[in-house]
Amino acid sequence: MNIASDPKSIPANSVLSPEANKAAALATATGVLTVNLDAIVANWRKLEKAAVPAECAAVIKSNAYGLGLEPVARALAKASCKTFFVANLDEARAARAVAPAAAIYVLNGFIQNTGEGYAKIDARPVIGDLNELAEWDVFCRRTGWFGGAAIHIDTGMQRLGLTMSEAQGLIPRINAGDHGVTLVMSHLACAENLHHPLNARQLASFREIASLFTGVPASLSNSSGIFLGPPFLFDVVRPGVALYGVNPTPEADNPMQPVVELKARVLQIREVERGESVGYGATWTARRPTRLAIVSAGYADGYFRAGGSNDGTRGAEVVVAGKRCPIAGRISMDVMAVDVTDLEKNAVRRGHLVTLIGDGITVDELAHHFGTIGYEVLTSLGRRYARVYKGDTGEG
Repeated sequence: MNIASDPKSIPANSVLSPEANKAAALATATGVLTVNLDAIVANWRKLEKAAVPAECAAVIKSNAYGLGLEPVARALAKASCKTFFVANLDEARAARAVAPAAAIYVLNGFIQNTGEGYAKIDARPVIGDLNELAEWDVFCRRTGWFGGAAIHIDTGMQRLGLTMSEAQGLIPRINAGDHGVTLVMSHLACAENLHHPLNARQLASFREIASLFTGVPASLSNSSGIFLGPPFLFDVVRPGVALYGVNPTPEADNPMQPVVELKARVLQIREVERGESVGYGATWTARRPTRLAIVSAGYADGYFRAGGSNDGTRGAEVVVAGKRCPIAGRISMDVMAVDVTDLEKNAVRRGHLVTLIGDGITVDELAHHFGTIGYEVLTSLGRRYARVYKGDTGEG
């Protein structure tokens, strides 16, 4: 087991060893986020099998969706993942440090004057604009370095990417050879909706243009796209959120293993009389003599304010002593109140850890209560949690 925590939780003048500091941080943490690296690898293998004969890459942008880019990339590289996608050069540097042999694509593309940064770590920009491409070409001609780049084509997202006509203008370059393009890709806008008509339109557009990029591998599918069927697979698939346990098929049961467990510590047990209000705004009123557990997690930790409750609406739930208990009132910045009246009196005490994610509470369930998607839940998980990495970290 590998333990990591926010460095800010360790005193600057500490003389303890790094491992002792980490253990101390875990022992005193008000919240603990556990990431199961074996589950991430198992999810990648499941997606790899579903994508055959395509290569299965891994999207590890946004600090591996908030779970830790370095340990995740290290574990996946050890599991034979050969291609990673990140958002920017800083993430590419971190990925290169733990995956020295991998192909690393940078989705945000070639920003001015970043050529040396790409060349130094052998990373590949995902180019989605003709100005970017021109600047990339100038850098390559000037330095003689040809590390490769992806061409991103917009087939309907209206976000990043060359237009179809701009992409067609590159075909003479492709046919001439020595073009430096190692991947042609697009991105599905509605893949999680199996029957959305834009899926078929994007597939048709991408198939048409990708066929003209002779000899260049093609990539269209994200996590949900893998489940749209063989026509969407092409040569490389790019799963992201599914690796981390979020359901890529919202219209069906989740085929992925859960990855995250989140626990927070009880700061206080207090008794509230019937008719007393709880929390900011006095929106929740005790309908009986109520026992509350005040828990050390709030919206500053990524537990969204929308998960709270009021007198007319039940909010999210927390697992306390093996049983689900409802949140009482609004979520504060640093704490929340949980109604534990129905538990045995001594079942929960000050200092106990309660479960916010895990024990049947999924990231997708929380996303529903928060009025958002699993992506946002994961990437919002706060820096104040001590972090524990379970399974094979890929070290040694």
